[in-house]
Amino acid sequence: MNDITDIVKTLPLDDWHRARGARMVPFAGYAMPVQYDGIIAEHLWTRAHAGLFDVSHMGQLIMHGRGVDAALEGLLPGEFRLLKDGRLRYSMLLDEAGGIVDDLMATRRGEDFYVVVNGATKASDIQEFERRLPRGIIVDHMKEQALLALQGPEAATVLEPIAPGVSELAFMQGGAFRLSGHAAWISRSGYTGEDGFEISIAANVVAEVADLFCADERVRPIGLGARDSLRLEAGLPLYGHDLDRETTPVTAGLEFAIGRRRRAERGFAGADRILAEMEHGAPLRRVGFTLEGRQPVREGARVLDGEGNEVGRVTSGGFSPSLERPIGMAYVATALAEPGTTITLEQRGKLFPATVAAMPFVAHRYHRKPAQGASA
Repeated sequence: MNDITDIVKTLPLDDWHRARGARMVPFAGYAMPVQYDGIIAEHLWTRAHAGLFDVSHMGQLIMHGRGVDAALEGLLPGEFRLLKDGRLRYSMLLDEAGGIVDDLMATRRGEDFYVVVNGATKASDIQEFERRLPRGIIVDHMKEQALLALQGPEAATVLEPIAPGVSELAFMQGGAFRLSGHAAWISRSGYTGEDGFEISIAANVVAEVADLFCADERVRPIGLGARDSLRLEAGLPLYGHDLDRETTPVTAGLEFAIGRRRRAERGFAGADRILAEMEHGAPLRRVGFTLEGRQPVREGARVLDGEGNEVGRVTSGGFSPSLERPIGMAYVATALAEPGTTITLEQRGKLFPATVAAMPFVAHRYHRKPAQGASA
C-alpha cells in the first residue's frame, strides 16, 4: 500500500503528507495519512500540545435560499430557526423512519447555512438534501475548500497571533478571519474532546497555511489513527461504525441534539418514533465499556448476557493511550446499559469480561466561556 494514488482520490495536501513521512491508507475514498511518528505518540502530543489534522475529505456545503433554516428543520432535529449568526449545531440527517443517515455540523452564516458532513457519505448526503429539501433551497458543494483541524490545549495560543481575535470565539462559534492574508472560516470546534479549531480555507493555499502552523514547535501533524483514538476517549461516535440508518438519536444517546422546541412541535423526520423512544425507552443503547489488561476488543465483537445470549455488538474498540487500558463502545440491551454493569464480550471465540462505563472516558476540555453577545 505504498502507492495508492491510482485507486483513490488525493487530498490537496497529499504531497505535503508524503514529504513528512506519513503512512498513507485509503479512507472514505481518499488517500489519507494514518500516522507519521506513531499513533500513541501523536495521540499524547495532541492531548498535551496541538495537533494538526487534515480533514479535507469531509464534505463542506453551503445551503441558501428563502427559509433555509425552516427547511433544514424538516430533515434535522436541531434548532436552526432561532440559531444566532456564527453559531454551530451538532445534528443528524434523519430518514423518515428516524434512522441516522449521517451526523453533521451546521452553522448559520447570515442567511445561509454552512454544513459539514462526513467524507464517506458526502455524495449520498448531497443527493438526499437535494431530493428532500424544498425547491428554491440550493446546496453548493464547496469543492475548492480544504479543511484543517488544529486541536489541543495549546491550539488557541498557536492560532491567535496568526488570526487575531480567534481566541475570543466560544466553543461552537465560528467567524471569518484571515490566515497569512487568505480568507478563512474558523470555528472553535473539533472531534477530539480537546479545545481546538476547524479551519476552512482555499485548497490552493492550504499547504502554505499548514507550513505556517507546523513552523511552531508546539504543533505536529497528526494522522487518522490518533484521530480515532482521541474521539473514542472522548466518547464521540463515528458514522458508519457507531451510527447508521439502523440507529436512532435515542439508541445512540444523542437526545441532547433534539431541541426543546423541536420536541414540542415535532415536525422533523422520524419524530413519532424518536419521541416515543424518548418517552418509553429504546430497546438498545450505545454505551462505553472498559476492560482489564491490555488486549482491546474490536468492532464486531458480540456482547453476551449471563446465559451466553447475544444482546448487542461492539461498534468501536481500541487501546486508550491516555488511560493505558482498552476501551470501547457497544450497543447493548437497555437493561444492561447502566454504568457499572458487568457484560461479556466474545471476540474470535475468546471471552472478555467488561464493565459498562460512563462516557466520555477522558473529560472534554472544550472552551465553554460564553461569547459576548452570542446565544446558544
